Amino acid sequence: MTRMTMIEAIRDAHDVAMERDERVVVFGEDVGYFGGVFRCTAGLQKKYGRTRCFDAPISELGIVGAAVGMASYGLHPVVEIQFADYVYPAIDQIASEAARLRYRSAGDFTCPLVIRMPTGGGIFGGQTHSQSPEAFFTHVSGLKTVMPSNPQDAKGLLLAAIEDPDPVIFLEPKRLYNGPFDGHHDQPIVPWKKHDLGEVDDGYYVTPLGKAAVRRAGEAVTILAYGTMVYVAEAAADEAGIDAEIIDLRTLLPLDLDTITESVQKTGRCLVVHEATKTGGFGAELMAQVQEHCFYHLESPVIRVTGWDTPYPHAQEWDYFPGPARVVAALHQLMED
Repeated sequence: MTRMTMIEAIRDAHDVAMERDERVVVFGEDVGYFGGVFRCTAGLQKKYGRTRCFDAPISELGIVGAAVGMASYGLHPVVEIQFADYVYPAIDQIASEAARLRYRSAGDFTCPLVIRMPTGGGIFGGQTHSQSPEAFFTHVSGLKTVMPSNPQDAKGLLLAAIEDPDPVIFLEPKRLYNGPFDGHHDQPIVPWKKHDLGEVDDGYYVTPLGKAAVRRAGEAVTILAYGTMVYVAEAAADEAGIDAEIIDLRTLLPLDLDTITESVQKTGRCLVVHEATKTGGFGAELMAQVQEHCFYHLESPVIRVTGWDTPYPHAQEWDYFPGPARVVAALHQLMED
């Protein structure tokens, strides 16, 4: 194993995939010569050439549209949208073309496409570099939606996504790029400096899509989280002194409902934590699934801790994020009900 940041693990996954399969091509804004704004593709163009890793014009619609065509004719494109906030011009290509191609063609065509994009806040990026749009994609039938929380999973999930025959939205929490983020603090560790590395398996391996990970076993309450919020959940459980079972969803769609229901039926309580806004967020779907499958095991109502229902508030960024204090309060409320 090698100690890596998430950026390095993602870069390594590209390298492994491109070496194993000449059909894998990587492109997007500044991903070629420059290596991506976060350096996730650094060195790939030099190693594999300009036909395998290349720059694209500033047109998200064009990037995704071209990738859909490539995928339908046998290539395995991996495209980078520079920030998740920029993906909206490409939504029609994603939802109306990529996601529906298998169904519309009665299985004659598939769309083995991966769309990578940095997501969430924490790098002082303001309103147009900090959004968390995962709920948009989980609503679209035909897409898979993935969000890793650590370098080992980032590499394994990306390799699995590249090999998948259908389109995968791969969301990368920016606060974890050089992390993991220290969830015990409501203020950031400087996000562009390495401060703690994770152990990552060398060479080829895959982390199966659709399988959650139990990060911490517990008996009192289940916390469902993903991305950066996994670390916030761990910090809050420590501070509250509550025996919480923490589940890192990893893949939002397909959702590992078996792991979720097994945990909630054991603990009888459930807390959902995510960074995105509350109304219409993915947490609402998680709450509905828990209520449908675990109703007679619940000892208190399911609670969620989320971002605010406002446009991204740059000036109040660290109040907007669900931090340990808000999660601790929710845990105590669950235990008192």
